[in-house]
Amino acid sequence: QVQLVESGGGSVQVGGSLRLSCAVSLDSDSYCLGWYRQAPGKEREGVATFDSDGSTRYGFSVKGRFTISKDNAKKTLYLQMDNLKPEDTALYVCAAAWFCSSLPEAYNYRGQGTQVTVSS
Repeated sequence: QVQLVESGGGSVQVGGSLRLSCAVSLDSDSYCLGWYRQAPGKEREGVATFDSDGSTRYGFSVKGRFTISKDNAKKTLYLQMDNLKPEDTALYVCAAAWFCSSLPEAYNYRGQGTQVTVSS
């Protein structure tokens, strides 16, 4: 059974930082894990992926500001978000896929999401 539970969202001012966490329960170590986001009136956007070999990829809009990481001992996926901008405001969803993809639609499992709001 696969479970993904996000936490750590909240409200922050422009330029601030937040760290999102995702408690992961998987039936395999082969999944690609990642984060995507959805803002009101916008399409879902892939944010970052963490493949089973440890390789990472980022969406163009967050590259250099966000860092994805994983603590295997704690079974937790993280998303460190720095230098936040108003356009980062969205529901952030932790997800797992059999194969890494930048497309949110490609994920096979997903959590409920955690809201991030960035105000100026």
